[in-house]
Amino acid sequence: MARINSSEELAKVRHDVLAKRDPKAPRMSICAGTGCLASGASQVVAAAEQEIEQQGLKGSVELRGTGCHGFCERGPIIVMDPEETCYLQVAPEDVPEIVSQTLREKKVVERLLYVDPTTGDKVPNESDIPFYKNQERLVFGPNRKIDPRSIEDYLAIGGYEAMAKALFEMTPEQVIGEVKEANLRGRGGGGFPAGIKWEAARNAPGDPKYVIVNCDEGDPGAYMDRSLMEGNPFSVLEGLLIGAYAIGAHEGYVYIRQEYPLAVENLGIAIEKAEQYGLLGKDVLGSGFDFNIKVHRGAGAFVCGEETALLMSLEGKAGEPRPRPPYPAVSGLWGKPTNINNVETWATIPLIVNRGGSAFASIGTEGSKGTKIFSLVGKITNTGLVEVPMGITLRDIVYKIGGGIPGGKKFKAVQTGGPSGGCIPEERLDLKVDFDELTKAGSMMGSGGMIVMDEDTCMVDVARYFINFLTDESCGKCVPCREGLRQMQKILTRFTEGKGKESDIEVLEGLAEVAKEASLCALGKTGPNPFLSTFRYFRDEYEAHIKEKRCPALSCKALIATIIDPEKCKACMLCLKACPEGAIDGGKKKIHIIDQEKCTNCGTCLEVCPSRFDAVRKISGEPVPPPIPEAQRMIIKKAKRNVT
Repeated sequence: MARINSSEELAKVRHDVLAKRDPKAPRMSICAGTGCLASGASQVVAAAEQEIEQQGLKGSVELRGTGCHGFCERGPIIVMDPEETCYLQVAPEDVPEIVSQTLREKKVVERLLYVDPTTGDKVPNESDIPFYKNQERLVFGPNRKIDPRSIEDYLAIGGYEAMAKALFEMTPEQVIGEVKEANLRGRGGGGFPAGIKWEAARNAPGDPKYVIVNCDEGDPGAYMDRSLMEGNPFSVLEGLLIGAYAIGAHEGYVYIRQEYPLAVENLGIAIEKAEQYGLLGKDVLGSGFDFNIKVHRGAGAFVCGEETALLMSLEGKAGEPRPRPPYPAVSGLWGKPTNINNVETWATIPLIVNRGGSAFASIGTEGSKGTKIFSLVGKITNTGLVEVPMGITLRDIVYKIGGGIPGGKKFKAVQTGGPSGGCIPEERLDLKVDFDELTKAGSMMGSGGMIVMDEDTCMVDVARYFINFLTDESCGKCVPCREGLRQMQKILTRFTEGKGKESDIEVLEGLAEVAKEASLCALGKTGPNPFLSTFRYFRDEYEAHIKEKRCPALSCKALIATIIDPEKCKACMLCLKACPEGAIDGGKKKIHIIDQEKCTNCGTCLEVCPSRFDAVRKISGEPVPPPIPEAQRMIIKKAKRNVT
């Protein structure tokens, strides 16, 4: 593999790569991201390799294992190009039919297509599927087009063109100027303008300078950075090198979670291949600029997503935040000027350099430019990763892209910004998604987590859950966070157990105020958000828990009872057999009853009771019906009662 020593040589290598590829030749792209691998994608890839060879198509069909395609709800996914036919939830046994029908006979396997739930129409092309059609996939889109371990694939889609442009056609100040003109705000949670951050690091006295990729993504349900690093590590490396050139750094680090083995593996391969091509290391592209990268695997502490805690961890110390100022741009890693951005921010840089800052700034709102990747999870029909322009409404994300709430349930809230974010109710669904509007609504952008909740979700319990998470993840260095969040968690737990008092609300508000004002880092300062936002929008639920000892969502186990309606019970014995606690008494032709002392409200009986009977239900805040006399429990007329 020859080293590339100039921008002209890079252009020639790209030309040679493209010359060997026929854009009209058949290609089979199989999602091999972590989500699809968990659904059996590796077996699908193996089946495709075997079938292509058996049908004599080896060499005439390009088989590509890619990163995440985003539509995680429907994986494993195969896209057949150049027609862009998209097959969903593909099993290994489906592969022979796909190869024989689509590759050989150019026919569509209709049973594997997306079906529009509103019209019943089958949608063959990926770009026409509502989940994809309503997105703007500028940063995440290349995931489907490349093998993350193939630098040739990345070069074929214009990879390293931006780096060459920066190194040979722009000064460091011009690069920073483009990033500032783009008004790119950090995608890791803080939302600080990246250009200003870069400029501060460049102008700070002291050498060496460092640049760092923050891939310590710890929000529950969030996996944007992981999927980018798995699917397109070259874009992150290219963005990092451009940033290093602009700032004047010659050494960089990728801080990545231990729980991301595939991302680490693909990143390692990308670094090795970039070095072989002369796109990383000494004298990059013959420009005279040197840059080396080291990979550091974090142990999984949530607080290490905070910049200064990450730096402490990199230095081999306990991952605890330190006071600011001085900021990392002035005194970061080992006391030297350091710039830290998350994966998505770095991956956006090549796009800005190639297209220009003004083009990027033309997308979005006045204060939030470009696109943002979100992980859309929870009680939503279409879970997955979505990339949308800033300024899109929450309603469009939930209903146009997410497909609404499954099971005919009502939308209740969407939590944005990770565990330190807030819950936004239905009446605010037309809120535009950008940094400032989400903050005004009592939430935050965060790194891009978006959890949808339906009518069965208890908002008091949601606040308890997230503050419990933050309590566990607090490093314990400062009292307002360590003790304040712990006390909030205890009070919220009492609410869910029916032991709360009205005076507890005032205590919670006081604890929240102190934590926000006096905590050392963002974990403590934003930690009260789950309580503050849910209390702001769902005060009636708090009052029900405190005053009436009732959970309106029928979720808090200590405040509910599960009963069997004697008028609907058909004595089918399904719930009796399934109950893990043996809490159900009944028999053939005998109405079932639940022993409340044994029942743990696990919900198993609700799940197994046939929907046509609908005999099992939860109650809260009302007395449990008295036991039925034994003589009345016997079902005499089988035909009348329709015993099954």
